[in-house]
Amino acid sequence: MTPNLDVVSPIDLRQMSDAKAWADSALQKRPARTDFFNSFTTIILNYPISNPRILELDSGPGFLAQHLLDNILASEYVALDFSAAMHQLAQERLGANADKVQFIERSFKDDNWTAGLGKFDVIVTMQAVHELRHKRHAVNLFKQVQQVLKPDGIFLVCDHYVGTDAHGIQGMQNDQLYMTIEEQYAALQQAGFSHINQLLLRQGMLLHQAKL
Repeated sequence: MTPNLDVVSPIDLRQMSDAKAWADSALQKRPARTDFFNSFTTIILNYPISNPRILELDSGPGFLAQHLLDNILASEYVALDFSAAMHQLAQERLGANADKVQFIERSFKDDNWTAGLGKFDVIVTMQAVHELRHKRHAVNLFKQVQQVLKPDGIFLVCDHYVGTDAHGIQGMQNDQLYMTIEEQYAALQQAGFSHINQLLLRQGMLLHQAKL
């Protein structure tokens, strides 16, 4: 049997040129990202704990952080990303809000990425799970998320899906890199989340809310 090999990324987001090119094109390619940002915000605003402590995984150039911090009073916002270039772009985008963010340069592909982070009320990630570079790693990532999620916390995870959804919208093509809609749910369930809800399905992307 041929082993499952990780899918090599065509770009290196640690390089400023690649990071900036990705940031410049992200909203043009996926204008529905704004709808997802709004959905993240609504869910967190309705969370029963005020001033939540928030962790964003693979935070990138700060699009989601900007939207959340413009609308939510967080006790702390931790942005974790493996790219110093992305952190630099995020700091520039956030402006004064950058002072509210703890930027941590660390990859969620590393086994010890959770070390020293403490516990969070809310953990969010947007278009990042596929950056594990193979879908077989997703369950382990979701198990690691639980290590830094408070017992009553919420995990909001949005990513592309492979295949066609119930409305006939075509998602991505690479079934090694991306999960189907059913596989996304199953991975969260297999990792130990018991309350999983599909919140938004649009333009080839899907947002789940998961609780322990």
